[in-house]
Amino acid sequence: MHQVQPVTDETAAVAEWRFEQLLSAHVDPALAACLAADFRWDLHALIDLIERGCPPALAARILRPDDAEDACDP
Repeated sequence: MHQVQPVTDETAAVAEWRFEQLLSAHVDPALAACLAADFRWDLHALIDLIERGCPPALAARILRPDDAEDACDP
């Protein structure tokens, strides 16, 4: 299980920005919320795969961090 990052104004703002970026890439809002809140996910790599035609759920499975077995299951 990963260590949860404390919520501060800065982390909340970053998570919101990540969420908006994922929505702009046409990621389902529920999946986008999970991915945006978990900073282990490489947002840029996710969006790159999606822009190359990979379905968002598959991109999330491909890039799932090793320690995120139960996180953000699409």
